Amino acid sequence: MTAFQVMLFLVGVHIFGFAAIGILLLPALRESPPEQDEDGDGSDDGWGNLPNVKPDPSRWPGGGIPLPDADQSGVRLREPGRVADRLGAPERRPSHEPAPRKPVRSDR
Repeated sequence: MTAFQVMLFLVGVHIFGFAAIGILLLPALRESPPEQDEDGDGSDDGWGNLPNVKPDPSRWPGGGIPLPDADQSGVRLREPGRVADRLGAPERRPSHEPAPRKPVRSDR
């Protein structure tokens, strides 16, 4: 392709794109404005236009007794200092005695 053909192709693609955008915008520009509500403020109060009703208190999780897996932590994270200092060092694994080996003579 020559430089003129490439430029002609790019101009054609841009003209096609602008025409497509114009065709897609026409319905949006021709649409009539939304009708006003009976109260006249035009606000839908968000939240999907549902009435402003508080949830039923019986559905809220209450305090109740703690669950069996909700044991207290051994360290409080709000206290000053590092958590590692409060936990202490983990236990070390016991050392294993080396297995007895038969001595091997070298040929030097």
